[in-house]
Amino acid sequence: MSYEKMDGGALEYEPCHYGESRLMFRGPQKSLDDPYVAFIGGTETYGKFVQQPFVEIVDQTLSLTCVNLGYVNAGIDAFLAEPSVLEMAQRAEVTVLQVMGAQNMSNRYYKVHPRRNDRFIGASNMMQMVFNEIDFSEFHFTRHMLGTLCARTPDRYSMVRDELRMAWSARMKLLLNTIGGKVVLLWVADHAPETALGTSGLGPDPLFVDRLMIEELRPLVEDVVEVVLSEDALAQGVEGMAFGTLERGAAQRMLSVKAHEETAAAVSESLKALV
Repeated sequence: MSYEKMDGGALEYEPCHYGESRLMFRGPQKSLDDPYVAFIGGTETYGKFVQQPFVEIVDQTLSLTCVNLGYVNAGIDAFLAEPSVLEMAQRAEVTVLQVMGAQNMSNRYYKVHPRRNDRFIGASNMMQMVFNEIDFSEFHFTRHMLGTLCARTPDRYSMVRDELRMAWSARMKLLLNTIGGKVVLLWVADHAPETALGTSGLGPDPLFVDRLMIEELRPLVEDVVEVVLSEDALAQGVEGMAFGTLERGAAQRMLSVKAHEETAAAVSESLKALV
């Protein structure tokens, strides 16, 4: 059963497709006949559990249509594998690209689902050799798998983390070069990029991405918008959000209503100078 069918209830996301893409995005579906801004990203861009994601708020402040191409739990791979989405980004006046975590990508150590990038498909022969005491058949999600490696084999886990960081940088450069045109890179988190590493456990989202990785991409984009959420946005929690009775835990991990408002304000300021 698909994610879109599972969360039906509290909010109507009006799921839609664009072109021949297999990805289902949040509606309402927008016309691509007139100039538009494309927003590519993961769950935060999609706007899980909020009535108005930041993409829709920005849409109300610009003269151009804003097209939400956020996909739940997406990594970079989900978009690189979709020619229709890449073509839409190439045709856009500006593309806003959310910084997504590095864990949800296929790499030399493991493979993820081509669309549901948070799904762990399997470990490579190299990974099984390096972590021969781990039974990888018990994992279904990348975060669970990485958390187990971090806890049980911290010395070797760093090898996987470093691989993911290198793969993320290479794939982001490929995505940016493929899109071309004007791109705004969007960082949304409860911390600045400098503090992404050096923490206990896996670290904060977007996972494994730090300042150096962001700065390497700066020459390829028009602007880098960094949204470090305020204390008010973080303290708001699920107030004003809509979710089913079994979804509270998931909702608590999402951007709050105020977080979307703060993100929209920062993105709008950047876009007004570019369109």
